[in-house]
Amino acid sequence: MSLVTQTAKAVAAELNRHDFSQEFEAAYCVKPAYELSELDTLRVIVVPKTLEIERVSRSSTKYTVTVDVGILRRIGKAAPEEAVETLGTLVDEIAEFLAETTLSEFKAATFTEVVNDPVYVPEHLTTDRTFTSVLSVKYAMAGGH
Repeated sequence: MSLVTQTAKAVAAELNRHDFSQEFEAAYCVKPAYELSELDTLRVIVVPKTLEIERVSRSSTKYTVTVDVGILRRIGKAAPEEAVETLGTLVDEIAEFLAETTLSEFKAATFTEVVNDPVYVPEHLTTDRTFTSVLSVKYAMAGGH
């Protein structure tokens, strides 16, 4: 299994072991596309993003894997401000949890950084009444495994 796939699956598994303020089942996903009707349920998806390989010395290599964690939900008739606040809190919870958690299914991966960009997509709120937020989470490992 590739490092990026292994990391993404481990992140999804870790999210599913934890109790957050809102219930969801995180899913490893390679093709993140949903119909609007599928977003009536809160979706948390983990998508492989990048692999960086850096030669640290003649005999040492550093691998940095980035996975995206997407948080998606159609807000229906709720006020956009309320949805951004409520779902934004969940995004913060997920970010903090991943920053503090060792991946039990891939202990070689060490958390290094999380970036929330976009915090939410205004166009999705306006046109589809859908909250979309993305956390890009980086993990480093030496020697590849």
